[in-house]
Amino acid sequence: MEAVENATGPMASFDPYERGCPSRDLLDRIGSKWAVLVLGELGRNGASRFGRLRQALAGVSEKMLTQTLRTLERDGLVSRTVHPEVPPHVEYELTSLGQTLREPLKALTEWSVRYIEDVITARGEYDTRTGRPR
Repeated sequence: MEAVENATGPMASFDPYERGCPSRDLLDRIGSKWAVLVLGELGRNGASRFGRLRQALAGVSEKMLTQTLRTLERDGLVSRTVHPEVPPHVEYELTSLGQTLREPLKALTEWSVRYIEDVITARGEYDTRTGRPR
């Protein structure tokens, strides 16, 4: 891979369309339903406790939220802070790297809200055309 410059210096050139490229793996992870929603919620409302996140993300299981938060923490997008209290108080928030995803995710969210009716119509037309049950 050819070296290119980024804000912090030289880095390898990555192409997510190539098999095995680490940027493809990252896109897969940050593009997952729960990751998008966790990042969006933390971006909108700031630091949050696990229970508040789970409540805000209706339908997420405790296991899936835990896995998602761990993955996002490992990727440097979310930080986990344990406050020494009884019982322990744990908060999650976007890191500075995670903050860089706020605008792209906001744009994606706004697009989905703006065009959902068009997508629903397209799905209905497709289902009718292909005989797929609704």
